[in-house]
Amino acid sequence: MSHFTSIQTQLRHPEALIKALADLGLYTVEVHAIAQHLHGFAGDIRSETAEIIIRRQFLGPMSNDIGFKRQPDETFQAIISEYDRLQYSPQWLDRLTQRYAYHALVQTAPMEGFAIEQEEVLPDGTIRLVLGRWV
Repeated sequence: MSHFTSIQTQLRHPEALIKALADLGLYTVEVHAIAQHLHGFAGDIRSETAEIIIRRQFLGPMSNDIGFKRQPDETFQAIISEYDRLQYSPQWLDRLTQRYAYHALVQTAPMEGFAIEQEEVLPDGTIRLVLGRWV
């Protein structure tokens, strides 16, 4: 039975998180208003709960569920098993955070009166956005 580790993130917007997960190939994501239990690789119900869940059958044959649990400060805490941290490592979380930041900005910029005027992906994978606001 793998041990689950909780990793604090700065992810706040569930819609942007779901889009970022899809960008990384995780298309089947459960979203719950009330946190649900995660499952281990053998289908066992674990004590850990989360509102956003990628079930183990969509991750790999020996994987556990991956979850994102809402915290009191409105951020999501990533819950990843010791086994799954081999593939869903800190580097994977960095890529997820980058894709999340992109989607969160695209989602919130218009609400703040900004328009995306230019978007460019640099050779190193960095995304450069130019925002403008007419006053």
